[in-house]
Amino acid sequence: MNHLFSFSRLFALLAKEMTQMMRDRITFGMMIGIPLVQLALFGFAINTDPKQLPAALVTTSQDQFTRAIVSALEVTNYYRFDYVGISAKDADELMLEGKVSFIVTIPADLSKRVLRGDEPQILIEADASDPSASSGAVSTLSTVAKQALTRALGTQSQQDSQLDIVVHRRYNPEGISQYNIVPGLLGVILQLVMVMMTAMALTREVERGTMENLLAMPATPFEIMLGKILPYLGVGAVQVIVILVAAKMVFHVPFVGSLALLISGILVFISSLVLIGYFISTVAGSQMQAMQMSFFFFLPSLMLSGFMFPFKGMPYWAQMIGEIFPLTHFLRLVRGVMLKGADLEAMRSPMLALMGFTIILVILSLARFRKTLD
Repeated sequence: MNHLFSFSRLFALLAKEMTQMMRDRITFGMMIGIPLVQLALFGFAINTDPKQLPAALVTTSQDQFTRAIVSALEVTNYYRFDYVGISAKDADELMLEGKVSFIVTIPADLSKRVLRGDEPQILIEADASDPSASSGAVSTLSTVAKQALTRALGTQSQQDSQLDIVVHRRYNPEGISQYNIVPGLLGVILQLVMVMMTAMALTREVERGTMENLLAMPATPFEIMLGKILPYLGVGAVQVIVILVAAKMVFHVPFVGSLALLISGILVFISSLVLIGYFISTVAGSQMQAMQMSFFFFLPSLMLSGFMFPFKGMPYWAQMIGEIFPLTHFLRLVRGVMLKGADLEAMRSPMLALMGFTIILVILSLARFRKTLD
């Protein structure tokens, strides 16, 4: 018998570890699921050159030159005109709410100016709060529009003088990436810390055997839940202060909206995060499982929320999945308030979505906690 090394002992240990791994279904599922999720997200959903971006067309003209320019922009596959023939005021509201990425304004007398030999102007307003989302579309529009007008005229001699493209990058004229990233980091950091810390809180009580003491107390499940999540709300408040101060003092991110509206949205967002963590803690059997499940939630949320890659550049199915994550709606709210100066009316949709998430998670967490007690 070899006392230094034995294949039989090694195989016995391997069999034991494999059996234990198969019994831990959550961990085994994470080992298989996380690579599959990464492959699906990076292979199919992520697009650094977004196409089919929603646009609004502000014009009352239906002449051949207007139709030629609009058709040429659509053929580039960058622009998708979901709103045609609306007023400039309505178009501004749509961009403020984040429903369109571009506003194309064509003068009503475009045809007359072109035929007279004047140099008409076309205004292209781009939502530059996310510079990466609009850079490709903006870089191609001038050449495409001029070539379309030239083809409609049937001559090449006036290609450089018949059209003046005016580009207005709104909310971030200089295209500074920090203006987009730093407000988004507020949501990303809060999600990473709040979900994981809260998820591990209850599982730690179970592992240490102190859950029995909590259950022996004359407290309802709702009171226990509040007692577990309220301290983390305080931790989240400290993080919010640090990030907002750093955004203003270090990165010089503009803040043109209502601080009260932003704080209200942050409170609702943090509440939904700690409830997600609490719900995970009622499912996980150990702190390791709680951490794994938190990471499994964090990964697709980070990729599909619009933080790392333009949200509107993803396929439709990926956008639908992204809508179920609170981070997606919070990013719209925080960027809308800080960079665009959006009011409550403009941010009604993301605020209602966050409140809906919170209510649903309260119900699910209480139901799951009672089931755990039984």
